[in-house]
Amino acid sequence: MGVCGVGSDVDVAFARVKLVQPLRVNSRIVIPPGELRFSFVRSSGPGGQNVNKVNSKAQLRWSVVASAALPDDARARLLARLARRLNDRGELVIVSQRYRDQARNIGDCLAKLRDLVAASAAPPKRRKPTRPPRSASETRLREKRATAEKKRRRGPLADQ
Repeated sequence: MGVCGVGSDVDVAFARVKLVQPLRVNSRIVIPPGELRFSFVRSSGPGGQNVNKVNSKAQLRWSVVASAALPDDARARLLARLARRLNDRGELVIVSQRYRDQARNIGDCLAKLRDLVAASAAPPKRRKPTRPPRSASETRLREKRATAEKKRRRGPLADQ
């Protein structure tokens, strides 16, 4: 609450969560803990007696644009793939309120981040151009002619 009971009803707690280990996505990408920022707010949903007292919802912010952990090619793919999820500062915001306690929601945010980065890190497979076999084209054209003939016979009989 603000002064005299007026103001925001959302209680936000900002914290620098002390992560001991860096987030290992794959052999090329390791995100140092200093690049990850967490904030905590009150979660919606079940929570028992603590539902209105504990900030268990975790918000993870990671600057994709400024991260030194990403190679340039992976950064370009990540920016293109997650463009709608980035804010105006180039930060990816991941939210978790799946669990009732803060520590498990932090782990869930980190797992979501790892999955998103891993999916964008691998270069897409090149499409090998193929063409349909000749027999498929001939079958399609034969069926097309048969359908056209069937519909032509449905029409009025021609005078002879």
